[in-house]
Amino acid sequence: MPVKIRMQRHGSKKRPFYFIVAANSTSPRDGKFIEKLGTYNPLTTPATIRINNERALDWLQKGAQPTNTVRRILSFKGVLYMKHLMRGVSLGLFDENAAKEKFEKWNAEHAELVAKREESHRKAKQEKRHSIHQDSVRRVEEKQAAKAAAAQPEEAPATEEAAPEAPATGEESEAPAAE
Repeated sequence: MPVKIRMQRHGSKKRPFYFIVAANSTSPRDGKFIEKLGTYNPLTTPATIRINNERALDWLQKGAQPTNTVRRILSFKGVLYMKHLMRGVSLGLFDENAAKEKFEKWNAEHAELVAKREESHRKAKQEKRHSIHQDSVRRVEEKQAAKAAAAQPEEAPATEEAAPEAPATGEESEAPAAE
């Protein structure tokens, strides 16, 4: 019975949520499975991944084949790296404590990288909100200025008409005097 580690879709239409399961390769995608190893929610940013690393490593060592997507998830979580290190231990290249130290070092670097990504995403999202807010404020101010400009020209022509008449009357009174 070949075993695959794959994703089992749950959630409603257009709202996917996946279980990561170890299942017989002949069973249907959403059908019978041997063991649930974790969950994957692609709707959150960044995607939420919860997985039991020890059980996933155990299944990989037993020969279970992950699908492409699950392979990427396991690689992201360090399960495949741990499998690689455990293979080195079994070949006698280094002891188990050295393997755990290497994994802890990798895990700390990886956690720092993920934290930087989350922070940059949070800042980008905040800047986008700020720019949208500034754009909407600018549009409102432009509309208010346009309304104010539309209201002023109605009053302005009356004063402009009165102003040209006054100099014209003054010119007429000067013109006869010049004759």
